[in-house]
Amino acid sequence: MGLNLDDKKAVVAEVSAELANAQTMVLAEYSGVKVADLTVLRAKARQSGVYLRVLKNTLVRRAVVGTSFEPLAEQMAGHLIYSVSEDAVAAAKVLNDFAKGNDKLVLKAGCYGGKVLDKSGVQALASIPSREELLARLLGVMQAPVSGFAGALAALAKQREEAPAA
Repeated sequence: MGLNLDDKKAVVAEVSAELANAQTMVLAEYSGVKVADLTVLRAKARQSGVYLRVLKNTLVRRAVVGTSFEPLAEQMAGHLIYSVSEDAVAAAKVLNDFAKGNDKLVLKAGCYGGKVLDKSGVQALASIPSREELLARLLGVMQAPVSGFAGALAALAKQREEAPAA
């Protein structure tokens, strides 16, 4: 049974609200993917803070009008699952990681910063480390000199303890 007009308006409003804060949107064809696999994908998306839904293409086309994702409307055909995230790489990473283990899910296109990405562009975006990973790496780089200095001081103190008193 199809959606009535009020339900359609609610879906468009929901998607528009998600897109208002989003940086990235990725589309993938899901024909042939088992329901159990889609359930696993949805759980991973929730953990990553990604909005993931199977939606009617016409409703999403209406929701993207006037947004930076509008150029992606040309790609919205077929059985698609939509992945949207505030994090620049999360939407691409969730679908790309899942597609590596499930050949039935095929990345189709994406949009980041108002630019439409093809399949290889989405994969390249997915390979970028997340913000948290980059911050952890930066912290590690910043801590390396301090920990090295502390280690040198500890070695010097130990050397002085072991040296015979003159």
